[in-house]
Amino acid sequence: MLGLLRQRHTLQSPQSAHILIDGQAYLSFCSNDYLGLANHPRLIAALQQSAAQYGVGSGAAHLVSGHTQLHQQLEGALAQFVNLPAALLFSTGYMANLGIVQALVSKGDTVFADKLNHASLNDAMLLSRATVKRYRHRDTVQLARLLEQTGSGRKLIVTDAVFSMDGDIAPLPDLLTLCEQHDAWLLVDDAHGFGVLGEQGRGSLSHFRIASSRIIYMATLGKAAGVFGAFVAAEQVVIDTLINHARSYIYTTASPPALAGAVLESLQLIVEGDEQRAHLQLLIAQLRNGLRGLPWALLPSDTAIQPLLIGENQAAANLAVALRERGIWLSAIRPPTVPAGTARLRITLSAAHSAADVQRLLETLDELAR
Repeated sequence: MLGLLRQRHTLQSPQSAHILIDGQAYLSFCSNDYLGLANHPRLIAALQQSAAQYGVGSGAAHLVSGHTQLHQQLEGALAQFVNLPAALLFSTGYMANLGIVQALVSKGDTVFADKLNHASLNDAMLLSRATVKRYRHRDTVQLARLLEQTGSGRKLIVTDAVFSMDGDIAPLPDLLTLCEQHDAWLLVDDAHGFGVLGEQGRGSLSHFRIASSRIIYMATLGKAAGVFGAFVAAEQVVIDTLINHARSYIYTTASPPALAGAVLESLQLIVEGDEQRAHLQLLIAQLRNGLRGLPWALLPSDTAIQPLLIGENQAAANLAVALRERGIWLSAIRPPTVPAGTARLRITLSAAHSAADVQRLLETLDELAR
């Protein structure tokens, strides 16, 4: 037995720190709802109001007749929110990454990628037909050597901002410096930083206080934002290129306009969310302090993603089952999502959690360790 079989479970409640699955109540630590907005009454009201005005389905692709006033308004608001000239909505982050990379590079060009990037970036660079050069996780010295060894063609560095399975943050200022030195672009996937990091949750670029016309910024709207979808923000010429060449944008139905209305309200909640982000930081510190001394290694992370390294696949799966038997829902992450031998529990914290929730998890893990 490899301990790799994946199975689905049916959620019977709204997304929250406390959920109902298959008729059982659980305390959940495996949602990306970092600010606890997925079931926020203001988002529900905004969705209902937008659906009443614009209906349910968009009916067509953006370039046909599916691009509504709400979509247009949201793109402007998102560009302003992340301090970039223009933005473009995509149905998912996966589709956004596929569209960006395939539209900007092809044969004769080179993509430079962190080895721990998300699967969507990996698939995008392979489908682009560009040459692919992968560098060790966060290793800018190796990346610099690879750039120096590359001659003609466009150069595109692609990276997660917050790495989804490790929780650490890419050295974005150093990557941008390398882009400037080697005339390259930088694609930043901020799926897990948007809404959480930076001033008023404006994301990883704000967190590092960096800005450049070389940056192509992608973030998702179904995690901290609590809704669904994704967007790309960049210079207007980049956005125009994507509108005309990104196949995953051109050849798909536009997302429901009501979702755009909900995201517009979510942006307001994110701006107002300093208290939630401060609470989240306190929970992160509480968890990390409480896990010291347990037999499992806690990977270095200052974000809401806190991976507890177990190692062997079946051991991680067994620990997840033991937690579930005690009313705590936590997923075991195993290969191929993570490298062989690094199976883990991916603990994700939310502002919807209380200190008592975190303490319950700590006490349960301590009991299982003994």
